[in-house]
Amino acid sequence: MKKQRLGGMRFRQTLLSRYLLLILFAFLFIPIVFPLASVLYMIIQENSQSADSDYLKYGSGSELTAMWHEQAAHLRESDSVQVNSKLQELKQKYPEASFFWVDAAGLTRLHLPEQERLPSRWTPADAVQFMKDSIDSDPFTIVSFLGAEHEGPAFMAMQIPRSIIELKQPVGTGTPFYISFLFIMIVFFFLLSFLFFRHIRKRLIGLQAAMSLPGDNGLPQPIIVHKRDEIGQLEAAFNHMIDQLRESTERERAEEELRKRLIASLSHDLRTPLTVMNSQLYSLRKEPLSPNAQAAVKQMEQKVTTLDNLIENLLSYTLMTSGRYPLKLERQDILRLVRESAASWYPLWEQEGISAEIELPDEALVLDVDKAGFRRVLDNLFQNVTRHAQSGKYIGITVEPYQDRPALVIRDRGNGLQAESASKGAGLGLAIVDYLLHEMRLDWFMDNSSAGTSVFIFLDVKGASA
Repeated sequence: MKKQRLGGMRFRQTLLSRYLLLILFAFLFIPIVFPLASVLYMIIQENSQSADSDYLKYGSGSELTAMWHEQAAHLRESDSVQVNSKLQELKQKYPEASFFWVDAAGLTRLHLPEQERLPSRWTPADAVQFMKDSIDSDPFTIVSFLGAEHEGPAFMAMQIPRSIIELKQPVGTGTPFYISFLFIMIVFFFLLSFLFFRHIRKRLIGLQAAMSLPGDNGLPQPIIVHKRDEIGQLEAAFNHMIDQLRESTERERAEEELRKRLIASLSHDLRTPLTVMNSQLYSLRKEPLSPNAQAAVKQMEQKVTTLDNLIENLLSYTLMTSGRYPLKLERQDILRLVRESAASWYPLWEQEGISAEIELPDEALVLDVDKAGFRRVLDNLFQNVTRHAQSGKYIGITVEPYQDRPALVIRDRGNGLQAESASKGAGLGLAIVDYLLHEMRLDWFMDNSSAGTSVFIFLDVKGASA
């Protein structure tokens, strides 16, 4: 029983129930609203007809016009007394109206009541202007020339308020109300639909904004659930997903921190035995040994050096990824750094039979870089050439234009990094190169093929000084 009550409450709170209510209103709109509008229309029409009867006590405008022309046909300008008497008689019959007449000379002979706006002597222009102002205006104006044939030029005029001769609510005035009522109901239905879907859209946009705006920890902020409808359930599921992501992120962060501490500890602990091994190999090399033994000692020294470099790269990369590798950007002549680094590597290249071809411009190229970091980049790239491109026996260092930008190019003629090599570990060295160049706001690109590898370091010369 309790579950049924909860189910009924949940249904009433769902978007589906509200939408069905709108559909029900739409189905009831035609059979209920149209008859209701018809009844209201009939009531308004009856009230309009009973009220309009008081406004036609003198007849319609056409009837008054016919009466006025008939009265003017029986009058003569020469009998001014008769004209005045007739106008006074009409004034008593139509007290709301005003009257005046003008003789052939253009003089205003009588106006009931007194009207200051009427000219005392009429000109043709006055007559034309009066007729122009009287067209479709209030009061309703009737002008007729005196005489049986209305040959003029004397005329008389009658003015009466239009509210007396016209229906206040003419027949059919309920039709606009009927149409307006239906229109209002239709607008009301569409307004309800618009508000319903607008509210849904607003909540969905809020949910979308919450998904796209990360908080302090990089995860979206939870949403306050106000309703338990379908969108509310989606918001609750979204909050649950954020909680799971937060727990996973914290767990991953703890594991990452543990891994970094472990790598740092292992790097420190491994260096001590490597130092001892290197010193013992140095002492052993001084002893009289056979050529095979000397070669074995040399190979072990190389492996110890390789392992030491690998540990150094591993420790450096751990410090970099944890944000504890300091970089200080200063104005440096990077071409001088390239020459110094290449000079330190030249004896090893000569020992390995690698021919170095260095062609750099004489003028200085000053950029904001970290001196030790840029040298570390060069050392890692030179080390990769020594390890992976010995077969090519070549290294070239130059500055070339590439994609409309100057680039420092380090090129070899080996089999490429994808080929099998006697030494591994280039991936970590290149990861360090990528990190350091990114932190120094420099771009780089590696073109790797079976014919060799070319590394392009794009130099942002904007703002650089020679």
